[in-house]
Amino acid sequence: MPHRIRQAGSSCIRRRIVQAATRLHREIGFRKTTVADIARGASMSPANIYRFFPSRQAIEEAVVADLFEQVSAAATLAALLSGSALDRLTAALSAISQLHEHRLENDSKQHELVAAAVRENWAVALSYADRIQGLVRAIIAGGQASGELRPGSAVAMTCCLLEAMEGHLNPSRINAAAVRPTFDEMMDFCAGALRHGPRRSVDLAADLRPKAVAQG
Repeated sequence: MPHRIRQAGSSCIRRRIVQAATRLHREIGFRKTTVADIARGASMSPANIYRFFPSRQAIEEAVVADLFEQVSAAATLAALLSGSALDRLTAALSAISQLHEHRLENDSKQHELVAAAVRENWAVALSYADRIQGLVRAIIAGGQASGELRPGSAVAMTCCLLEAMEGHLNPSRINAAAVRPTFDEMMDFCAGALRHGPRRSVDLAADLRPKAVAQG
């Protein structure tokens, strides 16, 4: 019992440190936030901070892990609340896109931290990416089993879909000023590639050949 109490106490202190760091990241940005700042915000000494986190980077990773957990949970819930495989994919990816865009517009300094984590391949960002890939792959495999989605490698189809939608899903690439197809336009395009059914053959060479000029 005493061991469990100590564990609970340690968890509460770690949470307090992360919450203090989160507040400071929002106010002044993660690059300007020091361990001393976090210690003051958590009402403890810097030495005590290092009892729970080995470095400032470790605190930043804990903050990012919380933010990614929110996104992952929202995507999972959205997928569960929808019907067909394509509906579920759209709902899950839309939830991700909306959360990242909302953070960019309303909490830009936190968005900068999340974008840095993705861009620099932090372990928490890679773990988050694996969870999203697993969610999307499971939906695609279910859609293939029901005959809604075309056959093929669910892994490859997952990679293709996420690559195509990256401009709306990757926080390091989301930019409010960027000119790009909307989420709905991109998702409609991807749905056409995923849907099971006859595929129209397109003669690109014919499309590119000059049209014959009618003779008078």
